[in-house]
Amino acid sequence: MGCFRSIGCLVVLAALAVAGYFLYPKWREYRAEEVVSTSEVVWEPLTPAAAAQARTAIEKLAQPRGQVFANLRPGGVSAYVFEELSKGVLPPSAESIEAAVIDDRLFVRASVKLSDFGGKQSLGPIGAMLSDRERVQFGGTLDVVRPGLAQYRVKALQIRDFSVPPQLIPRLMRKIEEGKRPEGLAPEALPLVIPMYIGDVRIAKGKVTLYKAVP
Repeated sequence: MGCFRSIGCLVVLAALAVAGYFLYPKWREYRAEEVVSTSEVVWEPLTPAAAAQARTAIEKLAQPRGQVFANLRPGGVSAYVFEELSKGVLPPSAESIEAAVIDDRLFVRASVKLSDFGGKQSLGPIGAMLSDRERVQFGGTLDVVRPGLAQYRVKALQIRDFSVPPQLIPRLMRKIEEGKRPEGLAPEALPLVIPMYIGDVRIAKGKVTLYKAVP
């Protein structure tokens, strides 16, 4: 009569629920910290046009007598950073990518195959409740590590409606990272190659501001 009418399946589901409760005792706290009213957030798609606009604004920082900072929309800076400069930083299967600024964090969400994170088994008890492809949301900060290198520090990771505990984020980030890891990165960070003339990044009030490096 189907799995959900089977006592055996119910026992398995109950065991998973109990395991999830004890393995992730602060799940509700993580979730509460990330809930933001959708009316306050503007999600922008990552498009080639947005990347081109961001690239034009950023290249002005390279001019000796040019402006000293550039204000960019989340979709533009994300398209430029993730698609133009650092292909492969986001999971390879990422589709329908969007970005938004919430408080002091840059959020990126996309439809992703969980195999990019090492498969559902790498997610512990919640993996059994997920499909092969899910909506994944990253939330973090952008920091300049040194000239030519920045990092996207993932402070929050949500898969469907499940918030991944912070202690698991570094391990999952390493699974989607390609190539040798640069020195000096935070454990939860993904590396981003940036122009040498960018010296600082600030995130606030719905925008990302890039500052020219001081000679």
